[in-house]
Amino acid sequence: MYDTSNVAVTGTHSHSGPGGWLNYLLPQITSLGFSKESYQAIVDGCILSIKRAHESLAPGYLSFADTTVSDANINRSLWAYLANPAAERALYSDDVDKTITMLRFQRASDGLNTGILAWHSVHGTSMLENNTHVSGDNKGVSSYLFEKAMNTSSTAAPGFVAAFSQSSVGDTTPNVLGAYCDDGSGTMCTLENSTCGGTSQACHGRGPMFQKVDLGVSSCYEIGRRVYAAAKTLYDNFDSVATPVQDTSVKAYHVFNDMSYYSFPLSNGTTVQTCPAALGYSFAGGTTDGPGAFDFTQGDTDSKSQNPLWVIVSSILKAPDDKQKACQSPKPVLLDVGELSEPYAWTPNIIDVQSFRVGQFIMIVSPSEATTMAGRRWKKAVADAATSSSLTTKTPKVVLGGPANTYAHYVTTREEYSRQRYEGASTLYGQNELDAYIYLSTSNMKYLASTNTVKPAAGPMPPDNRANSLNLMTGVVYDNPPLFKSFGDVISQPSASYARGAVVNATFVGANPRNNFRLEGTFTAVELLQNGKWIRVRDDSDWFLVYTWYRDDGLLGSSHVVVSWETESYATPGTYRIKYYGDSKTPVTGSIVGFEATSGSFTLA
Repeated sequence: MYDTSNVAVTGTHSHSGPGGWLNYLLPQITSLGFSKESYQAIVDGCILSIKRAHESLAPGYLSFADTTVSDANINRSLWAYLANPAAERALYSDDVDKTITMLRFQRASDGLNTGILAWHSVHGTSMLENNTHVSGDNKGVSSYLFEKAMNTSSTAAPGFVAAFSQSSVGDTTPNVLGAYCDDGSGTMCTLENSTCGGTSQACHGRGPMFQKVDLGVSSCYEIGRRVYAAAKTLYDNFDSVATPVQDTSVKAYHVFNDMSYYSFPLSNGTTVQTCPAALGYSFAGGTTDGPGAFDFTQGDTDSKSQNPLWVIVSSILKAPDDKQKACQSPKPVLLDVGELSEPYAWTPNIIDVQSFRVGQFIMIVSPSEATTMAGRRWKKAVADAATSSSLTTKTPKVVLGGPANTYAHYVTTREEYSRQRYEGASTLYGQNELDAYIYLSTSNMKYLASTNTVKPAAGPMPPDNRANSLNLMTGVVYDNPPLFKSFGDVISQPSASYARGAVVNATFVGANPRNNFRLEGTFTAVELLQNGKWIRVRDDSDWFLVYTWYRDDGLLGSSHVVVSWETESYATPGTYRIKYYGDSKTPVTGSIVGFEATSGSFTLA
């Protein structure tokens, strides 16, 4: 029933998630290889979510509506966006897509809503680069706040799911105050290449709460709250503005396509091609959300001379031949990753081409992060094709979600590509990539027709690198408590009392969290004393409860855990305690032993 044709794995694209689970070498490098445990945890979670969704299947109604949120994103590559034709830019009021499109799921039996799926374009880069806590970033905050609100809503069914998907995210940033030079000058970074004094390292985007030196936590929460607030207002007025999904057709298709020198026709009849995957010099320049290192900058094109050192480094890995250089131009190739296959493929050349349709609602599933104008062109082309082919009986509504399935970096317009900022340098398959994506989407739309009963040919299968992927991560050898201590002992107790808004900390003798991911469980909890019984009121799912693990002695295997509750203004006054759930790995035998720890009680007023 469920297979590659009708299942898409789409990321919210938080930059603070666990790593080591991707299929290709390049993205594995920063996480020291491929982690089977990390990969399997994601697979198990996806399968469980599908299982639960299937078990709750029931007749219902779909409807959709749009709203805007004005202050949750800006364009981090405005110089590239301005390369698009002025007449085209004049069609839109903003240089980023500020739309939230919400699809609501309503149960027919009682009229209760079981969930929403919302598309909005903003990068998951509110948390700063030096943050080491796992976080869903701003989209995680939006989901958290929406689901929390639905817990007490008379319109929502139990287990309500609020999902916030990415859309045309490529050139967006949540750092809405702009990019400034952190060099004491207080000036803004250059428009063309986001530099300060000729280098990129000091150029950083500023979130709405950047003055708080908290690794971006406050800015992250604020951006997520802004998107949530707009979405919640739309939800509260949904029936007055929504369009029902009509036509009972539910269709999907999926094919694999090799982008390495893939030839296809443009709308004017000209035949063009894409290229084997490659990353340009500006890829290493990074973005204002996370600048690169050394002397790389954005906006580095063929017309500029390259640092001879990096030319040598690039050539040692794989120097692009003349055909690849011509195909990728004006991108100067730093990493010819699509033609690197040792010890296994570095980056995908074979991508997923996929779309879903429910009635007049069409979902483009993109393997790449589409920039604002790239997404606009792609959605318009699909809507026009659906209209001209009478695919739907009502005016089609098209959304774009991604990055999804195989991660294929970015997709820009041809004009943006010519300016070779980070997004253009990360457009793997050359300047014709967007046109290829559009062609692949529109030429396969016949499979979304209500009368269609066949599937397209699967296409060339991508490599499965799970069995031969490198893993340089050190496993958990063993855990030991410090001398005269036991696992779970409280090293530092909370104070006796706190005012709401204070941070409550408790420190415990800990063990490596990799011993047990506690899927469907929790590492931490806050309990409230009610009528003589301790009731759990917070756990890992809460934004304001933070778990931090510290390694103390690598040889001994000792560690400690700090549990921090940033008490909310709405927290119920009362008596509380903090719980920590851990698992230790026994020396010699390697057995995993669970334990739990409890802090002393404290009052909150």
